[in-house]
Amino acid sequence: MDAKAKQPPKALFGVTGLDEVLSGGLARNRLYLLEGTPGSGKTTLAVQFLLEGASGSEKGLYITLSETEQELREAAASHGWSISDKIDIFELLPPENLLDEKQQQSLLYSSDLELGETTTRIFETMERVKPARVVLDSLSEIRLLAQNSLRYRRQILALKHYFAQRDVTVLLLDDMTAEILDKTVHSVAHCVIRLEEIAPDYGAERRRLRVLKYRGQAFRGGYHDFIIQTGGVQVFPRLVASEYRARTKSQVLSTDIAELDKLMGGGVDSGSSTLIIGPAGTGKSLMVLQFVTAAVKRGEHAALFIFDEELGLLFSRSKAMGIDLESMRDGGKLHIVQVDAAEISPGEFAHKVRGVVEKENIRTVVIDSLNGYQNAMPQEQYLILHMHELLQYLNRVGAATFLTVAQHGMVGEMKSPVDVTYLADTVILLRYFEAFGQVRRAISMLKKRTGSHENTIREFTIGQTGITVGPVLEKFQGILRGVPQHIGGNAPKTQE
Repeated sequence: MDAKAKQPPKALFGVTGLDEVLSGGLARNRLYLLEGTPGSGKTTLAVQFLLEGASGSEKGLYITLSETEQELREAAASHGWSISDKIDIFELLPPENLLDEKQQQSLLYSSDLELGETTTRIFETMERVKPARVVLDSLSEIRLLAQNSLRYRRQILALKHYFAQRDVTVLLLDDMTAEILDKTVHSVAHCVIRLEEIAPDYGAERRRLRVLKYRGQAFRGGYHDFIIQTGGVQVFPRLVASEYRARTKSQVLSTDIAELDKLMGGGVDSGSSTLIIGPAGTGKSLMVLQFVTAAVKRGEHAALFIFDEELGLLFSRSKAMGIDLESMRDGGKLHIVQVDAAEISPGEFAHKVRGVVEKENIRTVVIDSLNGYQNAMPQEQYLILHMHELLQYLNRVGAATFLTVAQHGMVGEMKSPVDVTYLADTVILLRYFEAFGQVRRAISMLKKRTGSHENTIREFTIGQTGITVGPVLEKFQGILRGVPQHIGGNAPKTQE
């Protein structure tokens, strides 16, 4: 018989996303370490672990040396959980005589008595309850009672040996409050999961976790963002684009503007990413809305992730241009999400995009803008890596992705807050230029990986009917610098 067939099914953690990170959950009858600073979410995860077992008729035991039973029940109630009849809570507090100075022993260290009594009471409770899942909260108290690393290690090994003989899956919690980082349990535990809480200079706290080790088991490495909300913890596994099979067939999609199609070499290719860059007010958002409108007309579904603009203002402004986003949304053709950069992590955002694309069969995705997305990054040096994985994933599932980046400045030399031009398959450049006493707009293509395109510069205008792309500006030089020279012919007429 195959060795894998003999192994019992894994114990699900019961936390959305975490079982995916752990490749299906925890191997049964092993000892695990869940560590993190106070407030990182250890207790919530531990209770979810026991509740998941209870849903499968597995007895759960929560042994607490730090929190009271009432505190645990109140914390569970805040998430809407009723644990009275599902989980046994054993509140392991020092007996009153150990707190009375008159009753303390003088010939033996009180820590010797407390550690021995603590271990005995744990074993007695185990024999009485006979659980299948156990949480021990927390190791800090046992470390203090042991007083030195040798006794502490021996105590942990004794607990591991005891649990191993009784076929239980054990989760040890450690709040990492020791002055010196003690990795004693790291070598003993079958798997180590570390929780971290990061406080950015502005916005909500960010939480992430990482699996440090998992013996004999593949897992998804790296950091994974997670949140604590009413109902428990939700983990957002790190997106790995290479796990998705690339679609080989690509279609050229029209923009519904003939001159724009000519400039782009026929239109936009499915399974590719398009970056639209330019200073504020040049029409980047309106340009991507044109792509959304064209997709909806083709009968496709589109998704719009807005970082910079309030939805009510976007609806009214686009409707004045002849684009009724609200009716598209109400008709189920457009999925619109307003993203608060101060309240979301990159991992959560990627999870939202992935969920929409897979559940609603989205084939056009707009992110407006990368400036707002960058603000959601607590460590902006990793923005490129996040965007690379997200764009590669969208390309592989056959979605056409459109992104905008606002450049600093109005005319002349422009600077981008983040350079992702090399990540995008197509780059469209929008520019202001001054000619004959008027401020005009120009559009050009900088690159297109999937085919040929015009190398020209065209003027475009924004009117009541939306975007109008005009003829090639053949009589000008220096348009991209913002101060062009007219080299012949009559002045061009203003387009309506």
